[in-house]
Amino acid sequence: SSGINAEYGDLDHKTQQIATTVARQAVDLDIVAGRVPVTVAAAAIYFTCQALAIDKSAKDIGDVAGVAEATIKQTCKTMYPSRERLLTPEIVAKGHLNQFYTMR
Repeated sequence: SSGINAEYGDLDHKTQQIATTVARQAVDLDIVAGRVPVTVAAAAIYFTCQALAIDKSAKDIGDVAGVAEATIKQTCKTMYPSRERLLTPEIVAKGHLNQFYTMR
């Protein structure tokens, strides 16, 4: 769908592929039940950027996607416990996600 592609903005192809897989898995595994596709896509992009240490804000992604920043962050928080089913072991092992979601 064209809207999804626009959201990727300047992300490279590999990052786009990872985000697409994250979104698909999140839906297939019922992790994002009740979220509309554009929200899932935007959250998957943000989650992937966090996991790869790509500096892209939820606000920037949300502005392009038409999704509230808070909604993106909340959806990512829902995805985090299932990160090992959404991302490859190599990416999870980098540990970048932990700094965003470890409970203080």
